[in-house]
Amino acid sequence: VGDDAPPLADGRTPDTLLLIGSAGRQLFDVFCRAREYADGRPDPLDRYTRRALSEIASSMDLEPVFVFDGPPYYPFQRYALRVGGFSPSPMGLLAHRNFGPWVALRAVFLSPEPFGRFESHGPDGPCATCRSTPCIAACPAGALSVASGYDVPRCRDHLAEAGAVAACLSGCLARHACPVGQDYAHDANQGAFHMRSFLEM
Repeated sequence: VGDDAPPLADGRTPDTLLLIGSAGRQLFDVFCRAREYADGRPDPLDRYTRRALSEIASSMDLEPVFVFDGPPYYPFQRYALRVGGFSPSPMGLLAHRNFGPWVALRAVFLSPEPFGRFESHGPDGPCATCRSTPCIAACPAGALSVASGYDVPRCRDHLAEAGAVAACLSGCLARHACPVGQDYAHDANQGAFHMRSFLEM
């Protein structure tokens, strides 16, 4: 654990951080059956995540810290890079060597005591050696580049235009263009949910 770790409730530094994430469509399928999905209140996925993971953390005597909490905001991507298997992508999110860009970081569980022995899980993610950059080529807004990364306002402006590519509203075309992790890609329903959430931010 480095000095960028969230403190425990009593102010101590945790011994171990357990990074919690999801990949692919399974979490969303479960979320669609949860009460938060259709209750009409803001931030349904965040609220479901908090409820479900808080219950799990409590059963293990661990303390959860969520990626959407803050300030202060903690460097979840940095935690993932320490785990291994990830690389930064031009899309502003991390890509995993198996799951591609279809991983979402949700929380860390803080343990005051050692929680097993952990080692880095193999090589970095795919972006470090990618030369064809299909994600950049696929973005109709021109909002991605190797040099400057993800231009969020440009992406948002494109989505808000009447002439925006309709497929963008069913999921990021750049994300779908990544050849890694295609088996874990979101379907149109999940993609549309996330794009609506992005536009409502």
